[in-house]
Amino acid sequence: MLQIRDVLWGFLYIACAAAIQVQVTPTHREISVGESKFFLCEVVGDAKDIDWFAPNGEKILPNNPNIQVSRNDETTSTLTIYHADVDHAGIYKCVAKNGDKEAQATVQVKIFQKITFKNVPSPQEFNEGDDADIICDVVGSPVPFILWKHKGVRIQPNKDVRYNVMENGHLLIRGIKKTDEGPYICEARVMETGEINFKMIDVVVNVLPTIRARQSEVNATADMGGSTLLACDADGFPEPSVTWTYNNVILESGDKYSLNEDGSELVIKDVVKVDEGDYTCTARNKAGEMSQEVSLNVFVQAKITYLNNQTATEFDKEVTLTCEASGDPTPSISWSFQNRMFSEGEQSHDRNIVVRSHARVSSLLLKNVDFTYAGQYLCSASNSIGQDTQPVYLEVRYAPKIMGVVTVYTWEGNPANISCEVEAHPGASVTWFRDGLQVPSDNTTNLKLYSTPRISYLEVFPESQSDFGSYNCTASNVMGIESKEFLLIQAEVPSSPKIQRLEPFSSSAVVEFDEPDSSGGVPIIKYLVEWRLDGQDWTGKEYDANEDLMSITIHNLIPNTNYEVKMSAINGKGEGESSAAVKFKTGPIREPSAPKLEAMVQNQGNALKVNWIKQDDGGSPIKHYLVRYKAKHVSDWKPEIRMPRGSEYIVLSGLDWNTEYEIRIVAVNQKGKSEAGILSFTTATEPTTMPGASGSGLSTGAIVGILIVVFFVLLVAVDLTCYFLNKCGLLMCIAVNFCGKAGPGAKTKDIEEGKAAFTKDESKEPIVEVRTEEEPTHNQEGVVATEPNETTPLTEPDGMTKDDVKMDANNTAAEVKTVPNEAAQTNGNESKA
Repeated sequence: MLQIRDVLWGFLYIACAAAIQVQVTPTHREISVGESKFFLCEVVGDAKDIDWFAPNGEKILPNNPNIQVSRNDETTSTLTIYHADVDHAGIYKCVAKNGDKEAQATVQVKIFQKITFKNVPSPQEFNEGDDADIICDVVGSPVPFILWKHKGVRIQPNKDVRYNVMENGHLLIRGIKKTDEGPYICEARVMETGEINFKMIDVVVNVLPTIRARQSEVNATADMGGSTLLACDADGFPEPSVTWTYNNVILESGDKYSLNEDGSELVIKDVVKVDEGDYTCTARNKAGEMSQEVSLNVFVQAKITYLNNQTATEFDKEVTLTCEASGDPTPSISWSFQNRMFSEGEQSHDRNIVVRSHARVSSLLLKNVDFTYAGQYLCSASNSIGQDTQPVYLEVRYAPKIMGVVTVYTWEGNPANISCEVEAHPGASVTWFRDGLQVPSDNTTNLKLYSTPRISYLEVFPESQSDFGSYNCTASNVMGIESKEFLLIQAEVPSSPKIQRLEPFSSSAVVEFDEPDSSGGVPIIKYLVEWRLDGQDWTGKEYDANEDLMSITIHNLIPNTNYEVKMSAINGKGEGESSAAVKFKTGPIREPSAPKLEAMVQNQGNALKVNWIKQDDGGSPIKHYLVRYKAKHVSDWKPEIRMPRGSEYIVLSGLDWNTEYEIRIVAVNQKGKSEAGILSFTTATEPTTMPGASGSGLSTGAIVGILIVVFFVLLVAVDLTCYFLNKCGLLMCIAVNFCGKAGPGAKTKDIEEGKAAFTKDESKEPIVEVRTEEEPTHNQEGVVATEPNETTPLTEPDGMTKDDVKMDANNTAAEVKTVPNEAAQTNGNESKA
């Protein structure tokens, strides 16, 4: 039985025996990159030739490896696309001919490609200061939009002129710094489909070596078998290697030279005069190299060759110390004793010390010898490369001399040491006497002796009043004898301090006082402050005494209440009398006192730590603190900050550089707010500045002018091309497509040549749309609605609203989409002549 389709084709063939009909199945198709698809061209009528034409208008030949054409039989031909590439997209045309008869049909092929990273090396290395081109080559269809992130934060070139995302998606960092080092994310997004993918790139910034000689000029001593060190410290990244050269010869470790592990230190052994000269240290790494010169001067070091100790007796007429030295250059000789320096031509004010020098010899003459002249003297010989210092000792023999405090205070039951300090040479023997009798004796138990080479201590444990009084210390040696009386006195408790001023507040009071007229002979160790309500028991607190203690603050008082206060001093013996009681009344509950502010600059220079010292709370606990601040040159304050009641400081960071700020802090209790504590502060000057655009570049006006000229030249070139190819210029094409005006003979030509499947502008290039597998859907606002999946973020790109996303897509050449002209799509029937 005949099929209806065969009958229809038969009637159509009989009715149009003189005509040819062509149909391509399917009429359009979407292919993924790498896939293979075929298309069937069926011809009704006698067709001698069935040919396929590529989107560029060229006939597809049989030897094409990726796109093949095969004639199946007299009425069909197959077009097969193997391993599709994005270049294969477009409108393919099947043309059937028989003599002067011709018919054609088209098929539109769309090819899409997922995001693919072609060339993303990691790590990528750059030299500090260079313009770094971070490579990230991405392909996809539609063309993906590239954004960059550094340490998780999106790079925004419009906010930092150092960054620029180039047309090829690479990231350009102008004048890259060491701080720019680290992981970067190259993220590709296809706005139409919501596809997203990224690659991590490690960026390494190599730093050109810097090298610094520890000493640019080094002096060494010759002919002494010694060594000298030349050192250069190098910095850079990667860690640079250091080499040394002398007279253009690279030095290596051996008998003459020694290098440490990193080459920074060169040791020259057995230094001689010929080693003198300039040595060059060079630091090298991937970023380059840098050199520094170190000059070695070789001299003969000064050396003391003669110096003898001397002995004298106190009251001798004079004694001479002699010092001889050698060296080249000739050394100068100086003397020192304790903290005094003596040089050539100097003498003391009393003319008892004189320095005399001749050539390499110096003499120190001491007249009218005193026991204080005894001790170590230093002779120093120095020249341009260093010095030699050696001690010489002057021994002075003298009778004992007793020193020390003669009055000692204590009290019954408290032991005290009486110190007898003796200066003598030779050393003296010391004996203690009490009322002419040597102590301690066998029948005394409250006296003990302790001795050091210079001091004899008599420890007295007073048991009664009779133990106080005079004690005699006698010292003797071969040069003489000396005695001294020491007094042991009964200590007393201190007198009372004097309250000079009392300032009451709501819950506290400040007591200012003068120390007692008498400490009782021993130091005051504490002060006792006592206060009470009228008619109630005293409450007290002890405070450690020190030289700066001139006022004491009493806390936790009841507001609006009468009190009285008194003070007493305490020493080792006990508590002294109290001062007269002073009455006062605390203030009513009120607002707190204004906080006292102290500021401390933080390390970065534009941050400030503000401390507030605890103030009177006005008789009611502090609820919180309110902090306000602003730059002085503006009128608006920053938003008020509330700090909890236990707070003691606040850190204000991110302040503008080189700007004066005013900070105000108030304390709040249940009564209200205190007066503001006010502090003014100026931030430091910014340590580094953003690199500006190169001054050698073209001005904006020049760039705009160049772009206009280039656009005009391209417009003319395209217009001429269109004219020669289609007999219609670009301006006429625009008029035909957008203004509805027909070109001369356009309709007749289309009908005669059967080219209705092309676009209205007569171009032989079909309009192509390349997109991914699934057509994106649009919401009512025209924004692409992307279906999230396991690898797609549920949010817009960092820091971008939907409008921003659309704006970025519109401004990025990589995301421009060419929309097919619907008028250019025809079916087989429309190609009918």
